[in-house]
Amino acid sequence: MQQEDLLLAVVVLMLAAAISVPFFRWLGLGSVIGFLTAGVVVGPWGLKITTEVETIRHFSEFGVVFLLFLIGLELRLSKLWGIRRVVFGLGGSQIMVTGGLIAVYAWAFGVPWNVALVVGFGLSMSSTAFGLQILTEKGEMGTRHGRASFGILLMQDLAVVPMLAIVPFMGEMTRGQGDPYWVAVLKAVVVIICVVAFGRYVLPRVFRAMATSGNTGSFTGVAIMTVLGAAWVMEQVNLSMALGAFLVGLLLSDSEYRHQIEAVIQPLREFLLGLFFMAVGMSIDFGLITESGFVVFGTALSVLVFKALALYVLCRLAGYTKISSFRVSLLLPQVGEFGFVLFGVAIAHSVIDEHLFKHLLLLIAMTMALTPFLDVISTRIANRLDGTKGLDMEDGLHGESEHHVLIAGFGRVGGTIAMMLRNSDVPYLALDINAKVVENGRARGFHAFYGDASKASVLQAAGAGYAKLVIITIDNQEAAERAVSAIRYLYPGLPIQARTFDLAHSEKLHSLGANFTVPEHVEISLQLGREALLHLGRTESYVTDLVDDIRQNDYAVLRNTAYAKSRQSV
Repeated sequence: MQQEDLLLAVVVLMLAAAISVPFFRWLGLGSVIGFLTAGVVVGPWGLKITTEVETIRHFSEFGVVFLLFLIGLELRLSKLWGIRRVVFGLGGSQIMVTGGLIAVYAWAFGVPWNVALVVGFGLSMSSTAFGLQILTEKGEMGTRHGRASFGILLMQDLAVVPMLAIVPFMGEMTRGQGDPYWVAVLKAVVVIICVVAFGRYVLPRVFRAMATSGNTGSFTGVAIMTVLGAAWVMEQVNLSMALGAFLVGLLLSDSEYRHQIEAVIQPLREFLLGLFFMAVGMSIDFGLITESGFVVFGTALSVLVFKALALYVLCRLAGYTKISSFRVSLLLPQVGEFGFVLFGVAIAHSVIDEHLFKHLLLLIAMTMALTPFLDVISTRIANRLDGTKGLDMEDGLHGESEHHVLIAGFGRVGGTIAMMLRNSDVPYLALDINAKVVENGRARGFHAFYGDASKASVLQAAGAGYAKLVIITIDNQEAAERAVSAIRYLYPGLPIQARTFDLAHSEKLHSLGANFTVPEHVEISLQLGREALLHLGRTESYVTDLVDDIRQNDYAVLRNTAYAKSRQSV
């Protein structure tokens, strides 16, 4: 493929995605269907802008690498342990039962065992993108069926890692090439140990040095190089690139820099993963619809029915109510985006052939397209069966970034507020761009992270969408204004309290969207004046009333005085 042709193809794909993704989100079908549609429109069965699908697909596989890195980065072991029964019990049994039975069925009809395993466990995956989007949009993450669905999806995300790691081995066995099995395993173990040691002992020091230097470009470069370097090392021993990225992400999940790292990687992941799904859309052979459309559609329906029944039975055995089990069974019967990923890696390593690959892509696309309609059906049926409309809310099991207070700025003011919240058992998360301040805070047990609170990706990573309140304590006026402006634009309903320097700065932040401000110069004056009057013999009630009068109506008395002085000076 010529460089000009590749550039034209990428530009047209981005344009098609910019149109189709918002449209399909508006329809409630999700962004994955939008990306697939963009790929279909641009590819060999559409406008035929390019036919070099293979080149684009190989390049876009880095989207999967970055995706697995972020999954590892977000997966804190303490959080996983708190929901271990749902994740490993219900989620693990779902994968083993559905994947195992599908694999046995395929093997019984003469499919080679390695191909049957890939197909079975690939079809056992559900769509994280669809499932979590539907639950979030409907506010059902806190329901019993929402928690069960999240646990199943989380286990599937974890299971993808060893699946992707094993596929290259299967490819080597299929071709009869490579090192003897024991040599390959030894190489893999040594490389994994080296990656873990490097990520555990070296990377935190590297990121600390980059953050301390204040050079955001270097920090960004190191973050990207970390992911790509781990992926390259794994590929050298015929392991999945995604496995290396996942391991490094997992090792950095407790780092104070993880929110900023996530903010750096997130845009790359979204771009490359979108490109990956568009490449998958370009790979869908719609000629199969005329040749064997009924067979593929029948297989898709069979997979949906089988997975739904399996999910229902497993949820009932796990102690869930009939309605919760029913909701889970119709939310997660589709084959998810990781099916595209797993089968894409499988064909790249010659585990499955092109003909089977095209059939599987079409099957996945059909099941995903039916998901929103299945959810509508399940909601209506559940509403009729249950007067509470199926919302069986659970207490607890909240993530670390839910219903918390977000503190932007962890200096003396932010640190004091964090101490008060911690002592009052109020969950909080503090952000600061001073690496030393963050490091010192974490050493004292505070929940502080390195990150710029004016960046949308950092706010998203810090869970601002689930926060109850944001407190701005940044000691730089312009930085505080950028943070307030960004938060108000991204989260219109989120309350914002802010520390300001004077009345003029308070007015500025109010105009940008702050709900409550505290001008520190004024408050210092009030506290000193209060203590002076008490010392001079004024009563407590008199002083309190005087201070309250000055504070009334956002310091209106002081503002009027300042305005009068400004008029006299003209």
